[in-house]
Amino acid sequence: MDGASRRGGRDESEDERADRMWQELIQEVRVAQTGVQILFGFLLTVVFTPKYAQLAHTDQVIYVVTVVLGAAATGALIGPVSLHRVVAGRRVKPRAVRLASRMTFVGLLLLLLTMTTSLLLILRVATHSDCVPYLVAAVVIWYALCWYVLPLWARRRHTSR
Repeated sequence: MDGASRRGGRDESEDERADRMWQELIQEVRVAQTGVQILFGFLLTVVFTPKYAQLAHTDQVIYVVTVVLGAAATGALIGPVSLHRVVAGRRVKPRAVRLASRMTFVGLLLLLLTMTTSLLLILRVATHSDCVPYLVAAVVIWYALCWYVLPLWARRRHTSR
């Protein structure tokens, strides 16, 4: 049994493993890309509504930060597709998969921040309530639990040594 078999739990070459991991990564990115692109598209329209001019300065700043975060998340989550096109056929897929995986992780972190600031803005405008920061914090904790804590716990608990 070679190192690749022991590491991956499958009898596959480094190139086969990279191909499989690439396909899995692209399927995962498709879900996140769709969400971030819909959110980003919606955010771009807000500035053109009559209500935008009536927003408090703080809310306008939150909006601008949200749009910039959304643009950054979109770039990071589309980045793996561009990376694949640029390096295709260059025999660097294992390294490209690792880089694309990191880009996706950063994109998900940026998406978390985008959704956080979007929620903050929407709840501030909709409710004008002092409980908004607590509601946003609760949702962020939920996102962190679902997106990072539980997956990392499962990885640690179920990865064979």
